[in-house]
Amino acid sequence: MSGKTIAGEKVRILISACLTGEKVRYDGSDVEVDQALLEKISDQSVMIPCCPEMAGGLPVPRSPAEIRTDGEETGGKAVLAGIARVKTAQDVDVTEEFSKGAELALQVCEENGVQVAILTERSPSCGVTMIYDGTFSGAKISGVGVTTALLKENGVQVFSQNQLEDVLKHLTGL
Repeated sequence: MSGKTIAGEKVRILISACLTGEKVRYDGSDVEVDQALLEKISDQSVMIPCCPEMAGGLPVPRSPAEIRTDGEETGGKAVLAGIARVKTAQDVDVTEEFSKGAELALQVCEENGVQVAILTERSPSCGVTMIYDGTFSGAKISGVGVTTALLKENGVQVFSQNQLEDVLKHLTGL
């Protein structure tokens, strides 16, 4: 068996399905990533694709959604705390689906011994350092998505597709 191992097994990484070429984003697309880096990571690990939004029951395609709050607290942490909601551009509340998807992603991590995740930046579910501001204007703010917040709360180290070099360094350090 090649690759970095922990107790004789390859490191398991949860990865946003859209980063693996699956067309599961809200608009039926995927997200382009540096394939060479992703292959290097894949050689050293077992990648487990997951789309929390689909796992939570949302279809493809679906209306775009953003995290909305009236308070100062924003992002996935605020959703988990019950002080923010995830809503579509048509004002349909999809918080339950996003929360359920986050719980299911955490369950996958727990069942598979996942300690590292690579998730999609700017997503209201998977954003790692940046999300949209809830106004559907295209404006971005610092923050994390619902799934990222829950995984981090439970000790999973989360990277975005823009941090693949950091994932490789992390795997090398194990």
